Amino acid sequence: MEPNPQVVFSWRAPLRPYKKRSSLILRFYLAVALLLSAIMFFFGDKILLIPIWALVFLFYVLTITPPPEVENKITTFGIDAAGVTLRWEVLSHFYFGKGFGFYTMTIVSQPPYYYHAYMVVPNENIKKKLTEILSQHLVYQEKPTKTLTDRMLDALSTVIPDENEEETQDVLQKLKKASL
Repeated sequence: MEPNPQVVFSWRAPLRPYKKRSSLILRFYLAVALLLSAIMFFFGDKILLIPIWALVFLFYVLTITPPPEVENKITTFGIDAAGVTLRWEVLSHFYFGKGFGFYTMTIVSQPPYYYHAYMVVPNENIKKKLTEILSQHLVYQEKPTKTLTDRMLDALSTVIPDENEEETQDVLQKLKKASL
């Protein structure tokens, strides 16, 4: 089968950044949900228990389920991200972020919609190649402007514990020693 001449570059990557988490982070989510549920129950707002537990379920599913691997392509017409085609005419700029050990490329459309497409970039070589190719069509922003939502998420991410495998193993060893 001969390759498509319209495809400039393609790469395979997970659909979203993913890092396998231990049961400690799930216990944290559960403890926060129980605390919020108790507060809402005693204040009489029982209807708010539904969204709290819906979010717990969402965190649980996203934590234990690894994402599928998809193929992303840059073509002469635009970008094909996991089967969704974005034409060059509607795109404005792009930038890179980092999360869970992966680079994520964010491509933003032109106003008034500001549609954001997120793609995982598995390594530094692919990131350099993407920057080189996309810079011919879109504006590259090294430091993107942060919206109110971005700043709120950054503040929230400092509250949620970030676990390291070494720290998790150290905590588990200390618990084992304490129980003996």
